[in-house]
Amino acid sequence: MSTMIDILSEPAILVALIALIGLIAQKKGLADTVKGTTKTFVGFLVIAAGAGILSGSLTPFGAMFEEAFNVSGVVPNNEAVVALALTEYGTTTALIMFFGMIVNILIARFTRYKYIFLTGHHTLYLACMLAVIMAVAGFDTFGLIAAGSVALGIVMTLSPAILQPFMRQLTGNDNVALGHFSAVGYAASGLVGKLFKGSKETSTENIKFPNGLGFLRDSTVSIALTMVVMYLIVAFFAGPTFIEAELSGGTNFLVFSLIQAGTFAAGVYVILSGVRLVLAEIVPAFKGISTKLVPNAKPALDVPIIFTYAPNAVLIGFFASFIGGIASMVIMIFLGGVIILPGVVPHFFTGAAAGVFGNATGGFKGSVAGSFVNGIIISFLPVFLMPVLGDLGFANTTFSDADFGVSGIFFGSLANYAGPIAITVSLAVIILLMIIPGKKKNSNRSEETKVG
Repeated sequence: MSTMIDILSEPAILVALIALIGLIAQKKGLADTVKGTTKTFVGFLVIAAGAGILSGSLTPFGAMFEEAFNVSGVVPNNEAVVALALTEYGTTTALIMFFGMIVNILIARFTRYKYIFLTGHHTLYLACMLAVIMAVAGFDTFGLIAAGSVALGIVMTLSPAILQPFMRQLTGNDNVALGHFSAVGYAASGLVGKLFKGSKETSTENIKFPNGLGFLRDSTVSIALTMVVMYLIVAFFAGPTFIEAELSGGTNFLVFSLIQAGTFAAGVYVILSGVRLVLAEIVPAFKGISTKLVPNAKPALDVPIIFTYAPNAVLIGFFASFIGGIASMVIMIFLGGVIILPGVVPHFFTGAAAGVFGNATGGFKGSVAGSFVNGIIISFLPVFLMPVLGDLGFANTTFSDADFGVSGIFFGSLANYAGPIAITVSLAVIILLMIIPGKKKNSNRSEETKVG
C-alpha cells in the first residue's frame, strides 16, 4: 500500500508513465519513446526541485513575519495537515486515491468533461481530506472508500473544467488544462480581471521602465531585487537576535536575508526551465492517450506550467495575494475566533497563478485585484473548513487551497448534518448531471478538433 502511495503521489513518475503510454499508443519508435518519457520525467523533477528551493526560502520568511509583527494563529499548510491525517487514514487514503483516479478517467471517457488530472500530490491531499470527512460522516469501510473515490474523481474533473475558459484565453489554444486544486480562486481572479477589460497594452509583461531601469525587464533580476527589499524590511522588524539564533545558525541576519531572497529567484528560474522542458514533451505524448483511450482528453498539469506566460504577474500576484491574506488576518483579529495567518507558500503558488489569470483578462489592474481576492478566499475558506474535519479540525493547521475549502465544506457539511445517505445521493446527482450532454457539446468538440 505504501508503495502505491509513493508511486501515485510522485508527479514525475505518474506523468512519465502517462507520456510512455501515450508514445506507445502512437507507435513511436524506441528512440522517440525513450527520449519523450525521460525528458518528461526529468522535467518534472526539475520543477519539483525548483518548488523545493522556493519553499525552503519562503519558510524562514514566514517565521520572520510572525516574529516581526507578533502574530499567532493557524497556518494553512497542505503537507502538514496531511502528515497528521495519514497516521490514522493512510490505507483508506491510498485506496481512495487509486480508485478516484480511475473514476476521473471514466468520467473523461464517457462524459463531455475531457480532463485527466495529473498532479499526483494534490490528488493525494484531497484523497486524505475526503477520507477524514467520509469517516466523520459515518460510512463503513467499503462505503467510505466508494464515496471518497467518486467524490475525488468528480473534483479532479470539475476543477480543471471550470478553469478551462481562462486557460484557453491565456494559452491561445485548448491543448492543456490546469490541475491544481485552487481553481475556484483562479477563476475568481479571472472574473475580477474582466472588470478591468485588460489588453496586451496593459499587461504586466509590458510594464515600461525608464531607460536607466531597463534591467528590470529581465524577470529574474526584477524578482530577485524585489524579494531582497521584502526580506530586508521584514528582517529589520524581526531583529538580528531572533534571526541569528533561530533561523540563520549565527550568520548575519542581513546576509541570511539576502541569500534567501536570491534563492527564491533561483527557484523561480529553475521552475520555469522545467516547465518548458515538460510542455515540449507531455502535450505531444498525451495525444496518444487522447486519440486511443480517451478521445479529446486534455492533461491537467501542475500550476507552474502557466508561470511562463506572465513571469511579472507571478511576482505581482504573490504580493497582492499575501496582502489579501494580511487584510483578512486583521479582519479576523477584530472579529475574534480563529485567526488564519497568511502562509507564504500557498500565497506564492496560488497568488502567482491568480496573478497570471487576472492579467490575462484584465492586465496589470486585473492581476493585482484578482490576486488580492484570491488571498481573501484562501484565508476565509479554512475558517469554515476546520469545523467539518472532526478531530483533525483541532490541529494547528488546515488545508490551504481554495478547492480543498469548497469541496471540504460541501461534503463536510453534508456529513455533519445529513450523513452518508445525503452524500451518496449528492454524488449520484452530480454524476448524472455530468453524463447529460451539454447544449454546446458539438461545437465544443469541433473546436477541440481544430486546436488539438
